Amino acid sequence: MQDKNNHYKNLKAKLEERHKGIKERLVTKHKDALSWVSNNTKQLTAGTVGSLLLLASPTLKLIDKQPEHVNQQFAKLPENVFLITDLSKYVPDQVGALISGQEEKIASILSDYYNLPVKPDINGLRLQHTYGYIGAEQHLMRYPGDSVENMAPGRGAYGYFASSRENLTQKEVDMEKYYIAVQTFLATDFATRTSEYRDFFKYRKMLVVNPNNGRAMVVVIGDAGPAVWTKKHLGGSPEVMKYLQRVDGSQKGGVLYFFIDDPEDKIPLGPIEPKVKVLNS
Repeated sequence: MQDKNNHYKNLKAKLEERHKGIKERLVTKHKDALSWVSNNTKQLTAGTVGSLLLLASPTLKLIDKQPEHVNQQFAKLPENVFLITDLSKYVPDQVGALISGQEEKIASILSDYYNLPVKPDINGLRLQHTYGYIGAEQHLMRYPGDSVENMAPGRGAYGYFASSRENLTQKEVDMEKYYIAVQTFLATDFATRTSEYRDFFKYRKMLVVNPNNGRAMVVVIGDAGPAVWTKKHLGGSPEVMKYLQRVDGSQKGGVLYFFIDDPEDKIPLGPIEPKVKVLNS
């Protein structure tokens, strides 16, 4: 039994050391990006700011002659800090359409951090925007007669999620819980390809990311909207808005929203954390 305990402790120590090494190499690589974080702490979540308190110290220099000193200071930074700094290089200050080069870079970053096939389009089909203002949506009816607090008076663009309460599965519960509404009607040639686009967009999985705090969710397209006159580009269910820490109205903020290529439907819906990035020594 003692041998097993020793083996476990040794294995744990090796894993912890490996994880620390990964973080240290990340910090060394991202010194310039961390400078951005130190100047934008108001945009970060309270938890992330807590991890960044050392950044605010006037005695700390990010560009240090001894990088190992900086590494030790920041070895415990959460992964989303590095995601934020990487995204900041390509996400413009003005919310709106991204140019092709920006989309490709951002899709690559998101694919890398989340280990997902993230794309701005699939087989040439896409939305008009991949970076836009998000507004609050209500819950959608999951089946005939459904009734919950803060529910829209009608069905979503794709009808009920289930034919009855008895036939409602956990998968469909999650689809309604983690849904977004997107402006499908603004897609190129939508008027002449309505049937094709409808089949493509219906419950299509997307990755939605708040670039200011690094929070992300895997969601489905569950409805169409909002109207162009609202000056918003997409809407999120109550759960989506709460988790991403986005609000409606004058304080609305932007999010990135890219397709996830998941033809076998293996990727679960809901909040998702960035993976530890493994760099070459």
